[in-house]
Amino acid sequence: MRSIRATTLGILLSAGLAGCVTQGGVQHGTAPSGEATQAAQTLYIKGQFDQAAQAYLALAAQDATHRDYYKLLAAESYRQEGALDRAAPVVADVRRSRLEGEDALRLDALRAEIALKNNDAKTALSLTGKPATRVSPQIDQRLAELRARSQAAAGDSWSAAQTRVELDGQLRGIDREENRKQILALLTGLGAQPLADRGAALAANDPLKPWVVEAQSQLGSVNRAPAVLDQAVGTVSGDKGVREGYKVPTKVALLLPLSGPLAGAGAAIRDGFFTNYIEAAHTDAPRPEVVVYDSGNDAAHAVAAYDKAVAEGARFVVGPLNRDGVSAIFAKGALPAPMLTLNYPNDNRNLPPAGANEFGMLPETEGAQVADHMADRGIRTATVIVSTDDFARRAGNAFKAEWQARGGTLAGQVTLDSASIDFASQLSEPVGEDPATSGVFISMKPQQARLLLPQLRLAKNTLPVFATSHVYGGGDDPSADRDLDGVEFCDAPWLFDAQPGLPRRAELGNAIPATKGVTARLFAFGMDAWGLVPYIDWMRGHPGSYLPGATGQLVADEFGRVRRVLIWARFADGVARPVAGSLELEAPAAAPTVESGGG
Repeated sequence: MRSIRATTLGILLSAGLAGCVTQGGVQHGTAPSGEATQAAQTLYIKGQFDQAAQAYLALAAQDATHRDYYKLLAAESYRQEGALDRAAPVVADVRRSRLEGEDALRLDALRAEIALKNNDAKTALSLTGKPATRVSPQIDQRLAELRARSQAAAGDSWSAAQTRVELDGQLRGIDREENRKQILALLTGLGAQPLADRGAALAANDPLKPWVVEAQSQLGSVNRAPAVLDQAVGTVSGDKGVREGYKVPTKVALLLPLSGPLAGAGAAIRDGFFTNYIEAAHTDAPRPEVVVYDSGNDAAHAVAAYDKAVAEGARFVVGPLNRDGVSAIFAKGALPAPMLTLNYPNDNRNLPPAGANEFGMLPETEGAQVADHMADRGIRTATVIVSTDDFARRAGNAFKAEWQARGGTLAGQVTLDSASIDFASQLSEPVGEDPATSGVFISMKPQQARLLLPQLRLAKNTLPVFATSHVYGGGDDPSADRDLDGVEFCDAPWLFDAQPGLPRRAELGNAIPATKGVTARLFAFGMDAWGLVPYIDWMRGHPGSYLPGATGQLVADEFGRVRRVLIWARFADGVARPVAGSLELEAPAAAPTVESGGG
């Protein structure tokens, strides 16, 4: 990682070090302040660090009283130039006892950087301890960053990660993004088992805990979704009938594809968004102005829509829907308006930038939750059967990662061509597998699942079957789905009107076509997109809280990623209905309450 330099500290350093007025609260009243001093300061501020260093060295030669102070300024100038090798002999000639206030700590920081360059982590660590007294944020950040580098160089990645987590809240912009990448690199570098052991010893409220979970997810050893949700978002209060934490901006932009191949999905999400938005009016709660922008189907249109929305006064942006668009907006760096994306960037290993929140319907989420559900049911051995579709492949990979992390055993893996109808050659009778502790995971569309299940039974495989939501067409079709009897799958509660407090699907069906069939999930997704707008900030600050949503119980982690905890349904007589008690948590009551539930 690049050290915290010019972007965060350079100008502050020039004002503090080169000012010759106040250093760490100590007056340098006798320091020269003539034309030579001003000229050196000007060179430093302009970024002409090599020339500034020469000017400060000249001042040191002229003024024996402030010799060490000017040499420190010269060494800092070389550092800013990226020439630590030239700074080293200057630093070696500085007498720490002759420096005042924070200047002594700046000398320590320089010595530590030079020691690190010389692979002397022990010396660097000895120079970067936490200051005993309160110091300026700039020197505190600089010492902390060097301390983390020193700990990592000494082979103590865990302590280095802890130091960087402490530093995280103090940083902004690119320095914060780089620091966060380093935290995850340090933790993932420990390996899955050592990380699990260390993480298990942390208190639930330890600030390092969410970083450990994030690192484990990147290693594929844990699902990011919480196993237990602590309490619902606030409770209904006041004459407006809103929950604690309700806060809306003055103007919201909704970025959706209104033309092209994704227009149908965009329309369904838009309809769900405004259905829930209008529903909110019944409580007389304050609502923002909402303007819809066409974000197209590619990155360029998404960025243009975001920029136009901000230029026209949007204070919060919802969307875009395509992953390339999300990635392109994130690449802009600092966001002028916070946002809730409706998908994840192409590289989902990086954390969202400041002000960004991510929300999507990932097949990985479902695959991992099926693994958790089966493990919670006491199943220990699983056979994985997925189609060649991309969603099925991704769900299958997430299932296997979570399954193995839960200690489960894989009895076999089968991939079925989505265009094929005969799977007999790929299926076999399970040998020695107990139906009480063995099961089958499938991820595929309804048409393929209807072909698979009878062939499984012909192969004498009568183990219980668990699936992702893709197995359900979104509506009752008893004659077609009778072959799926007994299959359990995770899905959005609103599809079954199983989430109290939301407009009922059964009552909207005749008026809004998007509530029927497979588009119903996108409609529910749109409902949740509006539902999150007033609460997302509060949720990020209250880990474990959840919003009872249409697509599931919605939880936001400290990084702004919204996760869905789904419900469970089962086919019986060709009709899918929620499993009794499968709704993880009910909507909160009118009085304060704390609820808990299984994952």
